[in-house]
Amino acid sequence: MSPVPVPGEKRSRGPGQQGSDHRVAVIGAGAIARDHVTALADVPGLRLAHVVDRHPERAAALAALAEGATWSTDPATAWSDGVDVTAVCTSPESHTELSVAALEAGRAVLLEKPAALKVADVDRILAAARTAGRPLLVAQTARFQPVHLEIAQAVAEGAIGTPRLAHLTWYTGHVWPGGWRGWQLDPSRSGGHVAHNGVHALDLLTWLMDDEPVRVFARPCRTWSSGMPTPDSFQILVRFAGGALATIELCYALVARGTFVRRLMLSGTAGTLHHSSEDEPRAHSASPVAPASIEGAMTEQTRHLRDVLDGVAAPLTAPHQVRAALAAALAAQLSADEGRPVDVKEVC
Repeated sequence: MSPVPVPGEKRSRGPGQQGSDHRVAVIGAGAIARDHVTALADVPGLRLAHVVDRHPERAAALAALAEGATWSTDPATAWSDGVDVTAVCTSPESHTELSVAALEAGRAVLLEKPAALKVADVDRILAAARTAGRPLLVAQTARFQPVHLEIAQAVAEGAIGTPRLAHLTWYTGHVWPGGWRGWQLDPSRSGGHVAHNGVHALDLLTWLMDDEPVRVFARPCRTWSSGMPTPDSFQILVRFAGGALATIELCYALVARGTFVRRLMLSGTAGTLHHSSEDEPRAHSASPVAPASIEGAMTEQTRHLRDVLDGVAAPLTAPHQVRAALAAALAAQLSADEGRPVDVKEVC
């Protein structure tokens, strides 16, 4: 299993202390880009230097959140001389060309998920990172949720022996159809909902199980709006190369926006780990509050990015895991579309 970044373990810089000040350019000015910019403000050693978006007003608005940050509508400025890291936060169909260009220009890349829409394209990205010798971190924030970092550490220390069975359930209140914009509803741009959000769960289990999915069976479900062009929820059954099994159930359609119910059961040859967000003390307020087990993942991921750039950590998303999770997600989407089990190798 890949080394686990234990919270607090590598934080040699305290709040307000100045680090090496890596300059980050963000391509895309949507919601996830704004989350990255917010996290950058909380992590010493990184600073937003530049924003690129095809809409000038959006680029300017996001750049205005950081003192001294500039903006442009030209993607090439995101890997210019004044930039150390290019954060690709556009819709997935553009990930390959933007990431490869940034890596070939010698920039480190933070790449939003899913990494690409084809396995051949993620192979191009991984090859470009290898050739350039520059870091590539795929933004799989589920790994950086506090509870998952704790579980990963326990698994790495042998708490359950060899993982053999996983059951993961995520229910989230996005209240479709208003929760997403157009491109996420277009499978040609997002990869489809099973691939687009399923890659989070499949990446997490690929990491925790330290194994690669080889066969999946996915079933979609429209729980909120039967007229939606893509299902808001789905289930995936997974078989891993070593014979381990997993059940994944994802729902992004709880009626109350911002609410969460998340459970994870992980059983191995020597024990079991279990977490449920329902067991956590929760604040009661007018606005839903994310469970402590989830909150802060983006900031933790940004700290990890800084540690990678400083050379004190390797990217937590290892290349073979990036490829395995994407391939499994694309296979799951194919399974959901065609209503049959799919061998992951069919999409490779």
